[in-house]
Amino acid sequence: MDMMPASRRLLTFTALSGELPTDLVPRLGIGEQYGERLITSLKRDGLLKTYYRDRLRGYRLTAKGKKLLLMENPRRFSFYLTGCSDTNQPRSDYPRRLRLHQAARTYCLMANAGVTLFRDQKPDLFSGISAAPAAPFPFPAFYHSREIKELGHETVKINNSRSMGILLAENCVYPVFYTGDAVLKWEYRTEIRLKAFLFHHLRQGNLTFYPQLPGIHALLIGRDMDMAVRLMESTGGFRHSLFTLDTSFDYFHFVPDTPAGEILLRLLCSPSRQKQLSALLLSDLEPANADAVMDCDALWKGYPALLAYDFDMLRISRFLTALKLRSQTGHIICFDFQKAALETYCGKTVTLSTIDLAKFERRFFP
Repeated sequence: MDMMPASRRLLTFTALSGELPTDLVPRLGIGEQYGERLITSLKRDGLLKTYYRDRLRGYRLTAKGKKLLLMENPRRFSFYLTGCSDTNQPRSDYPRRLRLHQAARTYCLMANAGVTLFRDQKPDLFSGISAAPAAPFPFPAFYHSREIKELGHETVKINNSRSMGILLAENCVYPVFYTGDAVLKWEYRTEIRLKAFLFHHLRQGNLTFYPQLPGIHALLIGRDMDMAVRLMESTGGFRHSLFTLDTSFDYFHFVPDTPAGEILLRLLCSPSRQKQLSALLLSDLEPANADAVMDCDALWKGYPALLAYDFDMLRISRFLTALKLRSQTGHIICFDFQKAALETYCGKTVTLSTIDLAKFERRFFP
């Protein structure tokens, strides 16, 4: 989290999202009792106000609060606090406000995972103002869907995508989707167009600064690990308008909107640490057969084994399906906070061993 005073942190994330969920304050590193006093003070100074409707309670900036931030750092805030955008003039209808709350939760998770968010700290890749980004690029960096749509008419075909934006990591581009506590709406053809749009810009557009063509992996953020099970079991709903594990992306990583999810997101943004962790885990396993029909990483006591700490839901699903087709038992290695979800989803088809998240964090992110 950016080392700014708590009051500015609260105002900043309210500005970025348009409306900050009231329960998100502790995730900004602000204690409950101090947060109450801080919010009272900001309201008394006329910088912040509470908005409550349709069971959604959030904080919004006042005109005085917007003016203060614009005066202090126009490069960071003018995109959000000028014009008729939803962040500058938040609407009252439930779907728009829910989208703002989801954006706020996404920003908070990203910030706590060390992702670059602020426009004065990252290149204007989609505004047409700057040419090539300065080297080195500030990986990892997140660009909200509104920032991407600065490209104008070129983004019309992806306007209906459910993506919150894209996360640029060193060797991977993550279209980010916030599913929260419900299975999100999903339109296969629109997300295919989003992937094509990203491939175009990686090859000959605004993202050609990558030394090698990176992969494009979908990243879904949900309330908790139980949500991952619901997503993996979803068949699209009655009208097939809800999420299902389809072929729009080759990878579907799930990250819970929790402190554990923040650590997982750090790992997903660090290819060197992923490589180091995988090598460490594989050192205790037998190599997989070169001619093995099913996709697995190694053998555990002769059984197919999968490294699932990155929680690629599509690969986990395929692994389980292959085991069931062959009437086999397999083994999955995951983080301890992912274990219960995998037990629910896989049942007795797999055995599980876990990585202690606290020990992992101390060793890999001291």
